[in-house]
Amino acid sequence: MFSAKKRLDRAYKGAKIVDFDNSSKIVLFSDCHRGDNSFADDFANNRNIYFHALKHYYAEGFTYCELGDGDELWENLSFESILHAHKNVFLLLKEFHKRNRLHMIWGNHDMVYRDPKYVKKHLSSYFDKVTGQDVELFGDIKYEEGIVLKHCQTGQELFLTHGHQADWWNFLFWKWSRFMVRVLWKPLNVMGIADPTSPAKNYTELIKIEKRTKRWIIENNNLITIVGHTHRPRFPEPGDIAYFNDGSCVHPRSITGLEIENGAISLIKWQISTSDNGNLQIVRVLLEGPIALDKYKTN
Repeated sequence: MFSAKKRLDRAYKGAKIVDFDNSSKIVLFSDCHRGDNSFADDFANNRNIYFHALKHYYAEGFTYCELGDGDELWENLSFESILHAHKNVFLLLKEFHKRNRLHMIWGNHDMVYRDPKYVKKHLSSYFDKVTGQDVELFGDIKYEEGIVLKHCQTGQELFLTHGHQADWWNFLFWKWSRFMVRVLWKPLNVMGIADPTSPAKNYTELIKIEKRTKRWIIENNNLITIVGHTHRPRFPEPGDIAYFNDGSCVHPRSITGLEIENGAISLIKWQISTSDNGNLQIVRVLLEGPIALDKYKTN
């Protein structure tokens, strides 16, 4: 599988089908890069924003879809250190899972999750130091390469995947990139030096990845495709190439995502804002939309 087309074809053909309709409420985030709360943990800066947003979506009955790179398993050797650093987040995700409102996709930074044995060993349960016993976490959860949201009435499909399929280096040579990040770039990241293997830090490569993905979308009748990976939010107008990107949860002082509600899609941002009386508060900001999904016709 040496071409972006073949890799995206495989992800689409093997995708899990999730039915939805106009009463469904779905939120999509990606690229959280949850780490171990060290100086190199990019998620740590926004963890309170993310946790507040996640509590909102849980209370409002949303289904949560995470489009890859949720956990930073290039910089960190094990999931256990990440779990202990952000346990409140995982316990809330556990509540989503218990109610069948959690769908997870693996990306290049957590590609080890494509192995069901790894997932079962590390994510099904955890050791509680207080009780001295194993406690269930995600039980039988399965990570997917792709998910297709299929509208029950119209049959319209939305293809969800991480997007690194269009990034040949980070798909085929992810183990080498992981090695370089752990040995070289993690220490340098603490000093503020960016990892050049990341498309989010390399604008030229980012544009190439977007072009490859858009070419695949055109070849597939302008299929609505929602990805992450590049960390750059994208929200097309009806009639344009139906390439969406939910951004990331490691933007400076904010997180971005996509909401699907009432048969429409929106690009949103959560950030810390100052109220009139000087109090800090976490607020949701509508960036684009809502636009009805049925306006994105295939052709």
